[in-house]
Amino acid sequence: MATSRSLNMRVAVLLIMVLSVCGSEFSRKKRKTLEEIKKINGNGPYVGLITVYAPEETAFFATGAFQSDPKHPFVDLAGRRFRVGKIHNKKVIYVRCGVGLVNAAAATQNMVDMFEISGIVHFGIAGNANSSMSIGDVTIPTQFANTGLWDWLNPNGIVDPSDFGKLDIGNFNVPRGEGQNLLGHVGYSTEQFYSESGDPNTPQRVIWVNTTRQWLNLAANLEGIRLERCVNSSFCLSEQPKLVIGLRGATANTFIDNAAYRDFLFQTFHVSSLDMESSAIVMTSLSNSFPVLVIRGLSDLAGEQKGDNHIQIFGPLAASNTARVVIEFLKTLPNPHYALL
Repeated sequence: MATSRSLNMRVAVLLIMVLSVCGSEFSRKKRKTLEEIKKINGNGPYVGLITVYAPEETAFFATGAFQSDPKHPFVDLAGRRFRVGKIHNKKVIYVRCGVGLVNAAAATQNMVDMFEISGIVHFGIAGNANSSMSIGDVTIPTQFANTGLWDWLNPNGIVDPSDFGKLDIGNFNVPRGEGQNLLGHVGYSTEQFYSESGDPNTPQRVIWVNTTRQWLNLAANLEGIRLERCVNSSFCLSEQPKLVIGLRGATANTFIDNAAYRDFLFQTFHVSSLDMESSAIVMTSLSNSFPVLVIRGLSDLAGEQKGDNHIQIFGPLAASNTARVVIEFLKTLPNPHYALL
């Protein structure tokens, strides 16, 4: 994990670079931002909180648990607003990253590079690929795979033996398996994982990236937490939502609303949640030697439903249940948080 000294050195170097560019409005704004960050870091460390898009943010702030810092309430950095405050007396910095792997990785790297962070909690909603789970449930996975790194081959192509999965598109012809499908095959390639603990420019090839065991163990104390069942006073789910810890999740730059592909992902990779950011945030956190936990509420059936996707109906409920679990997890974190690293 980055030390306070090394972090302050990085901020100082950036400040010197900015000061060397004289006279421009941009440099003055940048200098003010870096000076503000230095003051904020003097009060750290903080738990970094990262969510994705507006409905999740709305649900999070609706809990009323976030108390904004009276002196330094926020910093605008690289197009994002990083909000500084406390939740249950735990110091936190919150940011909304935006949809997709690139946004997720960029926001996480900004967070760990610029702020005195002890770890990252990522949260949001997700599609449900597991028929034993229900909309409204919240999952805290142990592992994530990026299922969007494809080797897309011609029909006569051979999938690389090092790929960890294979999708034969022709198997989905109707009638099943008949005729020829020119879309061919998709091989699922492994990630290249760079880390501070590894040799420079020598990535490990990984399929699964793991969230932090110590934080998972703490989260296990939350099993049985009471979650909301009703969207409003007249519309409720048929089953009581639950928190499930220890499953797997898949991430890709694809919104899944297709029953056949949903089932393929579950049968092939045994994943329960489908989203577009988590693996990037886990990879970036671990690459920089920070602990990380992911909390995702299930908002839809990823195509298994009849008719339109349910995310517009149940997304706010899933986001609300997720925010509740995040707040309760922060309550369980010892203070200072870095004692767990």
